[in-house]
Amino acid sequence: MIMKQYIFITPEGTTFSPNGDEVENMQVIGTVENVENENEALKKLLIENEWIIDAEFNVAEFICYEIS
Repeated sequence: MIMKQYIFITPEGTTFSPNGDEVENMQVIGTVENVENENEALKKLLIENEWIIDAEFNVAEFICYEIS
């Protein structure tokens, strides 16, 4: 069985440009390795990173890409 790697990004949140302006952007939430599919990857991501729920990210907004 081939294990896969995924990256999760979110459109939630903002950051600051070098000149100090607030800008909307995409943010990397994290990566997950050694899983079979997206659903397993999301479960593992949330188990290993409790801060995601604590920070009140909307998991339904996450975008997932296979990277391996």
